[in-house]
Amino acid sequence: MNYNEAYKKCQEAGQEHVFRYYGSLSEEEKKQLLDQIGSLDLSVIEAAAQGPQKRGVIEPLDVLTLQDLESLKDGFDRAGLSAISQGKVAAVVLAGGMGTRLGSDDPKCMYDIGITKPVYIMQRLIENLKEVTDRTGLSKPPVPLCIMTSDKNHEATVGFMKEHDSFGYPSDMIFYFKQEMAPATGYDRKVLMEDRGVIASSPNGNGGWYISMKRSGVADRLKEMGVEWLNLFSVDNVLQRIADPVFVGGCILNGVVSGAKVVRKAYRDEKVGSICLEDGHPSIVEYYDMTPELLDAVNAKGEPAYAFGVILNYLFRTDALDEIVSRALPLHVVEKKIPYMNEDGEFVKPSEPNGYKYEQLILDMIHEMKDCLPMEVVREKEFAPIKNKTGIDSVESARALCAENGIEL
Repeated sequence: MNYNEAYKKCQEAGQEHVFRYYGSLSEEEKKQLLDQIGSLDLSVIEAAAQGPQKRGVIEPLDVLTLQDLESLKDGFDRAGLSAISQGKVAAVVLAGGMGTRLGSDDPKCMYDIGITKPVYIMQRLIENLKEVTDRTGLSKPPVPLCIMTSDKNHEATVGFMKEHDSFGYPSDMIFYFKQEMAPATGYDRKVLMEDRGVIASSPNGNGGWYISMKRSGVADRLKEMGVEWLNLFSVDNVLQRIADPVFVGGCILNGVVSGAKVVRKAYRDEKVGSICLEDGHPSIVEYYDMTPELLDAVNAKGEPAYAFGVILNYLFRTDALDEIVSRALPLHVVEKKIPYMNEDGEFVKPSEPNGYKYEQLILDMIHEMKDCLPMEVVREKEFAPIKNKTGIDSVESARALCAENGIEL
């Protein structure tokens, strides 16, 4: 993007102030600023100003429970393994985050949870995936592994994978793409500057993964390979089953376009999103939006109506994804502490929220789907998220769960 194009784009968005220091920048800094303006979607600022959408009518959504699966899982497994063997399923890991909350300056996927030997988070995920691909009996794993990185961790992640020979996964079956960034603004909706030639920005939320994949060209490459389903999951759950044949087969045989792995909540108000229906469409209510009425609601069986929480492991049919990204997903405006450069040219690291970040969320992608199959999994076998160094959902708890499942660390 050249100067005139970039200035016009900012002018139309009411953000001309980003050029305030343009004349004092080096040629390289000028190029970086113009490139950044070209890559950012400034329209999200105006779109988000319209305010949040109101929630619709929330109702229970039937879950395929562990009891239900007893008589079905063998058939699901066969159908799923057949689709996987035919190359119809790809895995997509959201790995754009850093290990800051774990006390690490490296990408989160590089964090070592080993006790007697190095065992990295990404290593555990690939080992889980290989358990499935080994079952196909094929000499080469038929499941492409797509790794979403970010501006902050892309180079480190790619280098880490090369250093460890991708933990035995074929490099030509691994595809990297960067999550797109969204501008960060002050409360006046004006873009903040990190430096004279750098706009403050942040990842566009976990709901932006597929548009980022499409714009990178990775989605088209998968289609050329014959992929019809994408298994999306978060980097931090070291026990989750990836490209799980039972999950894949269940969605195929039930004729749905999406699926969500869920666990029975450990307690009433556990901090996990609840699977539900909203105005007749599948949806997720985040824990902070669960009203006392929803928490106390019961279904026809007299059981808690919203007893199952999502674990950020989803299955999507690619044609359904293509359909929903052609429409704009809702934007979520989040108050954050955003480091910025003030009018005196001084760098400020605020101690309190000072502006907004703009995000799209996966829960809105689920709500755009015409249907979704929630499938219960055993939480002790498939849910070991690492969000903290100690305590609940931590390195400590994940290590204990790995030990329970016979995984040597």
